[in-house]
This record gives sequence, C-alpha cells and structure tokens, in this order.
Amino acid sequence: MSHAFHLLSSPISHFRTIGENQVSSTTNLQSNCTLFSRAMESTKANKKSSFQLQQPLPSSSPRPSPLKKIILVASIAAGVQFGWALQLSLLTPYVQLLGIPHKWASLIWLCGPISGMLVQPIVGYHSDRCTSRFGRRRPFIAAGAALVATAVVLIGFAADLGHLFGDSMANDIKPRAIVVFVIGFWILDVANNMLQGPCRALLADLSGNNQKKTRTANTLFAFFMAVGNVLGFAAGSYPHLHNIFPFTTTKACDVYCANLKSCFFFSILLLLTLTSIALSYVHEKPWSPEPGSAGNQGDEIEDEEELAEATPVPLFGEVFAALKDLKRPMWVLLLVTCLNWIAWFPFLLFDTDWMGREVYGGDSQGNNLVLRLYNRGVRAGALGLMLNSVVLGFTSLGVELLARGVGGVKRLWGIINFLHAFCLAMTVLVTKLAKSNRRFATMDGVTVPLPPGAGVKAGALSLFAALGIPLAGNPIQKIEKVTYSIPFALASIFSSSSGAGQGLSLGVLNLGIVMPQILVSLGSGPFDAIFGGGNLPAFVLGAFAAAASGIFALTMLPSPPPDISAAKAATAGFH
Repeated sequence: MSHAFHLLSSPISHFRTIGENQVSSTTNLQSNCTLFSRAMESTKANKKSSFQLQQPLPSSSPRPSPLKKIILVASIAAGVQFGWALQLSLLTPYVQLLGIPHKWASLIWLCGPISGMLVQPIVGYHSDRCTSRFGRRRPFIAAGAALVATAVVLIGFAADLGHLFGDSMANDIKPRAIVVFVIGFWILDVANNMLQGPCRALLADLSGNNQKKTRTANTLFAFFMAVGNVLGFAAGSYPHLHNIFPFTTTKACDVYCANLKSCFFFSILLLLTLTSIALSYVHEKPWSPEPGSAGNQGDEIEDEEELAEATPVPLFGEVFAALKDLKRPMWVLLLVTCLNWIAWFPFLLFDTDWMGREVYGGDSQGNNLVLRLYNRGVRAGALGLMLNSVVLGFTSLGVELLARGVGGVKRLWGIINFLHAFCLAMTVLVTKLAKSNRRFATMDGVTVPLPPGAGVKAGALSLFAALGIPLAGNPIQKIEKVTYSIPFALASIFSSSSGAGQGLSLGVLNLGIVMPQILVSLGSGPFDAIFGGGNLPAFVLGAFAAAASGIFALTMLPSPPPDISAAKAATAGFH
C-alpha cells in the first residue's frame, strides 16, 4: 500500500503502491497530453532519453469483449481492496500489540514502496510476454491471489505461530511472532503488486481499442475498489466478528487478534471467490511473439531479440539515470508530488493508532483495561475510514464538475491540498480537546481513562470523512481523479518535450511517490519520539507539506491543455 498503498498503491501501492494503475486510468487526460506534446516537440525531440519505453504490446484480443467479462475481472478489485483496507486500518496497531514500539512500527511499511518499485515493473514486463497456454494475464492474477491468501494467513496466525515456536506469553515483545508477521506483510505487498497490474492489463486487453469500453472498465475497477474499501473498513470496525469463528480465540490470540483473523478469513473468501469466477469465465488466447507484434513508433520491430532491446525492464537504476534529462517543469512536478506524499503517508499509517492513542487515551502496551480502550479507539478509526471511503466515492464522481467550477484541475489540485493541510492541523485541536475533557474511572483498583465524549468522537470522525475529499485524488486509493491524473498527464507533456517517452514519465514520477514513502517509513516514528511520542508531530509536518504542495501547484505548475474530445487514447506499456 503500497501500503504502498497497495500506497496502495503501496501501493503504498500499494501502500501499495502505484505503478500498476497509473496509465490506463488517465486515458482521457493523457490522450489530450499526447496531442499537446506533439505541438511542443522541438529539435530536441530526436534526442533519446536514458529511459524510454515503446508503446505496449497489443492485446491478444483487439476487439472489445462483452461487458459481463469486464465486470467480472473488475470485481476482483473488491477482494483486493477489502484486504488492503484491513491492512491500512488494523495492522499498524496489531504490530504494536506484538511488541514493536510505536516509533519503529512504521518500518514495516517499507515493503510497500520497495515492492512497488521493483516487483511491479518486472511483473508488468513479463506479463506482457507470457506465453502460457492459460494466457498472458491469468497466470499472474491466479498466483497473486494465492499469495495474498497465504500472506494473510501468516499475518492472522502470527501470534499463534510465534507461541508455537517458543514466544513466552509473559513477555510483551514476541520476536518470533513479529518475524512471522513481517514475512507475511512483505508477501502481501508483493502479491498485491503481482495481482493488480495484470488485472488492470487484462481489463485493457478486454476493452480492445474501444475508448468507451476502456473508460467503463476503469470506472468499474474504481467502483469495486470503493466497495472493497467500505466493506473492509466496516469489517475492521465491527468488534464481534470473532464470534462467527470461535476457534480464532486462542491462548496466544486475544479478542482483537481473533477479530483480525476473522476479518482476513472473509478477505480470503471474497478474493478467491471473485478471482475464481472471473478466471473461469474469462479466457485468453495464448500469446506468442511474432514479427511486428510489438507495434512500432516508425520502424517495425522485426524479431523478438530486437523487441527485448527496444522495451527494457524499467528498473530504478535507469530511472535515476533519466533524472539528468529532466526539464524544470518536471522537477516542479516531482516536488509537488513528493510533498503531497509526505503529507499523506503519516496519516495513512497512523490514523487508527491516533484514534486509539490520542483520542481515546488507550495504549497498545498498557494493562488490559487500557489496551481494551486502545482497541476500541482503533475500531472507531476503522469506522472513520469507512466514512472516508464513502465521501471519497461521492467526491470522485463530481471532480470534473468541481474542476470546471474552480477554473481547472490544476487549481483544484492546489485547493484540495490546502483542505488536506487544514484537516491535518485540526488533528491537534481534536487531540487537545480529547485530553482536556478526559474522564477517568477506577476499575479493580486501577485508574483508567474513559472513552471520549460524543463531541470529541464526532469531531474526529468528521476529520476522517472530510479527508475523503482530498483523498479522492490520491493514488493510494486508486480512484484516479485529481492528484492521480494530473501529475501523470503533465509528466507526459514535460517528458515528451525533451524527447522522452511514457516510460520516463511513469518511472520518474514513481520515484516522486516511492521515495517519500521510504522517507516517512524510516523517519516518522523516530521523529515523533523526538517530540515526546504520539502521532501529532508527523501529522503537523504533513500539514506543512500539504500546504507547500498546494502553493507550488498553484504558482509553479503549468495548466494541462483543454479537453479535446477527438483525441485518441495513448497508453504506455507499463502497468
């Protein structure tokens, strides 16, 4: 996500993190950018960048498929995002329950940006050239779904396996459980990158060259991701799921842990069911490299060896080398994107932890009563994320109307960054109100805090909901409207003016998202510890970063070209 996300898109991925979805979802803007960039080409256009990709291999089925097949493949996104929502809302608190201190909890999210930077381009490259009799995309989708199921079993049973391998119940730190958890977490992020890229590519294949079908496929994919978000966050906020699976509560696994297991059982069931139905009904024709099958940009590629040389795997070393060719507008775009992710990532990592720790007054390392209060706050945070997803979905439907109302998508991008900064700053006010109005009670001779009042809870949940508006444009949610489409569309313009292709724009912008995630994963916990612990220092830093991102977006970025309805879709061979 990753964490990306899976950042997710990771994502964060996805956090997963992004790479796999970034072109197909911006077809309209990029098609306009293609026409605009041709007008901008100068004598430098013949100069080759150090990182270029050719156009993608044509789909094995150029004619559009029936809508039913597109719906079935797009529905896989609901299963993926269900698990991703659980990952975002519950796993940072859970790893602290296993004994990792708060200041080091963010380190587990390093897998999102790293897997997004390495796994995604490799999988995209090989899925374009897979010659399996089952097709190009289906083997990767099936393998990704199986790995996701394996990963969430490891995560859910980490405490039990740790206890089986020798962890003592008397110790707060459970090292063997932590090792199992981290292995499962990394497998999960790798699997998400392995699954989602080919899934989006299969949707593109099924859409053929039909722009309308392509837009419909992307819309359906975003819709099912929103459905998965809502279901996942709702499951995470419900405290009694473990009653459905009584065997999940064990000596090593308390109620919170059992609830997490139960949520992941539903996640596995949903993902494997949707994937099995889709792959059983939708078939691909086996692909084989034939002369001229790769398409061209002026000269026909004659054989497979020449094809491999013309379309290298876009690994990060080539992307770093390409930085020397960038023009000033592209550097500004990278700066705005980096600041935007520095603003988002701390909240995405610690939102439910903030709810349990600062708002509810609980502690993941405290006694049973305080721990119970912390878990209650985490579930309230998951409810807030569900409200966030609902607002995000409705906002994404009206982004084009909002953009026209404020004078363009670039200006809207700047405005929502200011809203983001305001919401993050308001977390300080909510925290201070929760602390000043904290009530206490004595239970079993121990003084413990009580849950916050209705006003404080309403204020915190309102912040979660309001953040759905700027998050409607954030790539980790993959509902690609503002922060998602604008930078990649602008990258197409800026890179083409220096003779670079879509590979450069995607690869370099991927750095603008991955590197801030790595920075935040490494530094947010220790940064918070410098100021006494908690989550507010990173949130305040995020507020300043969001405000700076908004200022630079409004004052330094050029506007994208006006919509040209006759534009033809231009897609890059990078999923």
